[in-house]
Amino acid sequence: MADGPYRYQQPGAGPYFYHSHPSNQHHQRHLAQSGSPTNSSRTPYANETPSPSRSPVSQASHNPYGMFGQTHQQNQHMMMNGGSGHQRYMQATMANKFQQHNSQQQHGQPQQHHHQPQQQQNHVGTHQTLGHQHTFSSGTMSNVTPHFTPSHLHSGTPGNTQPTLSEAVSEHWQQQLHLANEARAAASTPHHHCRKEGVSRVSKGPVESSPEHSPRSGDEEERNRATTTGEIRRQDWDAMDLSGQGLRALSPSLFCHYMFLGKLFIDNNRLTSLHPSLGQLRSLTHLDASNNQLMEVPEEIGMLVNLTSLLLFHNKITSLPNEIGYLFKLEMLGIEGNPLDEDLMEEIIRRGSRALVTQLRENTPAGPPPNERDWHVLDDAEAPETLSVLTYNILCERYATPKLYGYTPSDILAWDYRKNLILNEIREHNADIVCLQEVDQEGYHEYFRPELAYQDYRGVFSPKTRAKTMADREAKFVDGCATFFKSSKYICLDKHVIDFANMAINRPDMKGEHDTFNRVMPRDQIAVVTFFENRATGSRLIVVNVHIHWDPAYKDVKLVQVAILMEQVSKLADRWAKHPACTEKTAFQYADMDGDDGVSTTRGLQEILAPSQEYSNGTQIPLLVCGDFNSSAGSGVYDLMAQGSVSGRHEDLGNYSYGNFTRDGMAHPFTLRSAYSGTDELSITNYTPDFSDVIDYIWYSSNGLQIRGVLGNVDMDYLSKVPGFPNHHFPSDHLPLRAEFSVKSRKEIKAVEAKFGPPKERRS
Repeated sequence: MADGPYRYQQPGAGPYFYHSHPSNQHHQRHLAQSGSPTNSSRTPYANETPSPSRSPVSQASHNPYGMFGQTHQQNQHMMMNGGSGHQRYMQATMANKFQQHNSQQQHGQPQQHHHQPQQQQNHVGTHQTLGHQHTFSSGTMSNVTPHFTPSHLHSGTPGNTQPTLSEAVSEHWQQQLHLANEARAAASTPHHHCRKEGVSRVSKGPVESSPEHSPRSGDEEERNRATTTGEIRRQDWDAMDLSGQGLRALSPSLFCHYMFLGKLFIDNNRLTSLHPSLGQLRSLTHLDASNNQLMEVPEEIGMLVNLTSLLLFHNKITSLPNEIGYLFKLEMLGIEGNPLDEDLMEEIIRRGSRALVTQLRENTPAGPPPNERDWHVLDDAEAPETLSVLTYNILCERYATPKLYGYTPSDILAWDYRKNLILNEIREHNADIVCLQEVDQEGYHEYFRPELAYQDYRGVFSPKTRAKTMADREAKFVDGCATFFKSSKYICLDKHVIDFANMAINRPDMKGEHDTFNRVMPRDQIAVVTFFENRATGSRLIVVNVHIHWDPAYKDVKLVQVAILMEQVSKLADRWAKHPACTEKTAFQYADMDGDDGVSTTRGLQEILAPSQEYSNGTQIPLLVCGDFNSSAGSGVYDLMAQGSVSGRHEDLGNYSYGNFTRDGMAHPFTLRSAYSGTDELSITNYTPDFSDVIDYIWYSSNGLQIRGVLGNVDMDYLSKVPGFPNHHFPSDHLPLRAEFSVKSRKEIKAVEAKFGPPKERRS
């Protein structure tokens, strides 16, 4: 266990340690390019927090000279809180300084400051690594192989991959060389990183797995959500130091039980491989596995997309998996000292870590596709009338940016690639009703509507309300909701668009509320409501296609939007219950060229069709509510849909005021159930590196519809190897949901004569 500042405290020095080197006595290797001393400032040590293994005690109770001398370096506590380390990227001088340094080391000359007081010399010699002073006396670095030699690099790396002395060395590669030096210097010191921090202290605040996001402006890309990368809700440390322990293997339980870790140090051991379960540590930002005997890097390393630093110095790695390309946040890939493939080494030397990561990502092969999603049969009884529905947030082109989906190869993220996969998936499911979210106007009018027409689909579309204020050239990129239906099976009797913001500011009870204008009105989401009749059976159906606001900081807005949605659907249902019978059900007509007189005659292609059914009130009409609700189970949105009502004091409303909604609560008259409530539910419907949860739903009225089957989960083994969607096999970050229903028969139906066209034109 590290004692922090107490190891180095000197009388009168306080929490700071001052170097006593004369300003003109620095060795060449301690100077930056400008010639200034690298350690000319004082180095602070935190002393406000005790070791994590015992309760806080006063400074006076400690031996001011600590417990770590040259002979007390074993059995240290191996966990630390992951505060920022003092990684010093010394600005390297050019080739002449490396030559001087190498010359001194090759002749075994000790590096000393000849005019230092004897006490200071002893201090530096004793604590050179613990103090992190970059001052190595008498041989710590004396036997290190020089970086620039004509023959080879460390660990047998071919010499022709290293830039020659006459060539300029990139700043990134200089940083990498110095980090590699530090890794080598720490090889003999257990728990080097814990000691380098100076003290293992408790974090200032808890590490939350699902932090709240602050409100964002309406101009920002609307694809960010709260993170759900771990199960632990509170953890006061997030780093672990296992360095220098001589470990030959790591238990997989390390990766299963410490998924909250942000930093992991397993360097200076004897590891020959890393277990694939390493990929479960998806919160990691720093991983150091230097100075081991690793022969390869597991493909699952690509799951750690939050990594900014991956240090693999001085191993035996000859190649890198393409999955490293998923690490789009990676700033430092430390591979010096490995016999790495020449092309990969050349890329990182010349252009840096980011360039190599990009190269690996763009060359990532598709890999084997996942197993097909199972179809779960929930009711196999025969039914006189069935219908199927598909809902799918397709991730519109405008939101699919490299900033948000940097783990996806650029050609796979491109709309031209994704739109074909989306279209093929819609065609394969061949559902009677298709509800799409995030369809922009251009995509609807120029691609989906004409392409799906070949499969007998007709569509109803509306963009978000912002499109009304834009020029046509800009409005075509605004997304909205599109509902497609099989035109040979259904007639669209009516349609309606619900504008949440407009409805809110025009409600008498919400007009004067500041929260309505400041929070609800700027959010321009909409819902498309369609009213259908089955041509063959005469049954009617209401389909709602909705996309609720995304931001987790606006839970109140989400709940208000859904409350307005269900309030309006209830009014529409009551109105449509009185809709007159449909008397024209001709699906389509065709020209009969087989007449004896050669004159075309029009014939209607009809089966024996039933009259329109009548409903006494709106709740009797079968209802489907589909879409992206951006809310998970337990939220106010979910409770309102599933339970039919929520209190005006629901926690999601906070302290905001929304008229009758906050005074009287919110409710709707329908008996809704999730299509997946009869199963184990889906494990995810949205899958990205920082967020995976169920936020898309198919709700149905249980008094008019009976669930028959649903589309199941994605292959979980497949998910354990890909960090997020979209990718080669999944064109959106959402999954499509599909369900099949039977329409419950009505005992009393008032017959209404339907008109099927002139008798002479009907097929006999």
